[in-house]
Amino acid sequence: MSKAASRVVVIGAGVGGLAAAIRLGARGYRVTVLDRLDGPGGRAYVYRQDGFTFDAGPTIITAPYLFEELWSLCGLKMADHVELRPCDPYYRIRFDDGDSFTYSGNREAMRAEVARFCPADVEGFERYLRVSEEIYRVAFEELGDKPFHSLAFTLRAALDLVRLKGYRSVYSRVSEFFTDPRLRVVFSFHPLLIGGNPFTATSYYCLIAHLEGKYGVHHAMGGTGALVRGLCDLVRRTGGEIRYQAEVERIMVRNGRTVGVRLTDGEEIPAEIVVSNAEPAWTYAKLLGHHPRRRWSDGKIRRARHSMGLFVWYFGTNRRFDDVLHHNMVLGPRYKGLLDDIFHRHLLAEDFSLYLHRPTASDPSLAPSGCDAFYVLSPVPNLASGTDWATQAEPYRAAIERRLEATLLPGLGSAIVTSRVLTPQDFRDRLLALTGAAFAMEPRLLQSAWFRPHNRSEEVEGLYLVGGGTHPGAGLPGVISSARVVDSLLPDP
Repeated sequence: MSKAASRVVVIGAGVGGLAAAIRLGARGYRVTVLDRLDGPGGRAYVYRQDGFTFDAGPTIITAPYLFEELWSLCGLKMADHVELRPCDPYYRIRFDDGDSFTYSGNREAMRAEVARFCPADVEGFERYLRVSEEIYRVAFEELGDKPFHSLAFTLRAALDLVRLKGYRSVYSRVSEFFTDPRLRVVFSFHPLLIGGNPFTATSYYCLIAHLEGKYGVHHAMGGTGALVRGLCDLVRRTGGEIRYQAEVERIMVRNGRTVGVRLTDGEEIPAEIVVSNAEPAWTYAKLLGHHPRRRWSDGKIRRARHSMGLFVWYFGTNRRFDDVLHHNMVLGPRYKGLLDDIFHRHLLAEDFSLYLHRPTASDPSLAPSGCDAFYVLSPVPNLASGTDWATQAEPYRAAIERRLEATLLPGLGSAIVTSRVLTPQDFRDRLLALTGAAFAMEPRLLQSAWFRPHNRSEEVEGLYLVGGGTHPGAGLPGVISSARVVDSLLPDP
């Protein structure tokens, strides 16, 4: 193979792009990773201010073996470089009436929690876990790292889809096992963590219950950013190069195949293989906007249903809130109605449900002594809502502050010493999410597997896609698995 053919350009230093770079570098490809930001991570970027460290995005680490595999490909042990510490319990879910459900990996404790809400649902809980395990075995273990490029393969997989009722929504499937409305929320909210609406996301996402139970929920000491830095080190150990503040303007194409990329400063980097960790909508509409496309035309991209947006508020306090867990859900008065506002009506509602992350519960190093670091995440509509975040961000943040002060964090207002926010507009401007969506295309049945942008581009030979917008989907296990798929598609250099 020629030098040009053995060179790979990876667009984006997000987790998926870094994982692909490691895998291909370990096989002998010469890899250059390009990112427009001043540091790695993409959605897993790190903000540091006033002595506090804030992970920008992913905070829940499951299936650690997927990361351990990347270190083993380089002849190393992950535990020698990054410490993953289990969180126990996993999270606490606070309902609007003040009652709460503590979710853990302890089966007996979970049975007791379910019984506290509805004794009759304990038997349904046991049946649900068995179904979750079966879905996990098929959807994650058998299909999660397999490319869906063949319609025949997809049709064979559809037989399992029918058998496992994957055509049903998560909420609909969960409702088969639980009669208590609050328990239906507890066991159906998980798709929101990867951009899906529990009322429309395929019930294959019920696998998350078994995934968490099998491997646990973990925190990377030093924050998720420490894990990202470890991945960057592996890229360099395999001979790869990472360049920051290097924005790709165009994927260059000649005679139907990639020949490299052009940066916004005019520099051209030749490569016969390009791996894009950018959102697929951006990859096709912008980076390949000059190239005629058959499947992912501008019209098809506009008609696709993109995931919700996120409003994220990062803040630090001059005191600790030691009765608050590492992971917390603060639910509002509505469930389906709020999700309809977000996903269907594209309306910024006055009420909200929140995910509150307190990493200093496990890792005090992320804040000055005696302080706490937090981020709170609120699902909101993407930019289709027309919300002017330049004027709405502060009122929305203040409303969240009042909600947290009234629920989990009394006295919060007087304790805040540092603050910053991230809105769907920032996802558009900073992370190049075309509609400000936090998780690319919404994970619905007809936007999954074969219907999702393929890992090997249908438009240009030599172009491959990794990350949450391609198969198998968003979330850290998904983006790592997408790199596994790309690795399997490329021959040895």
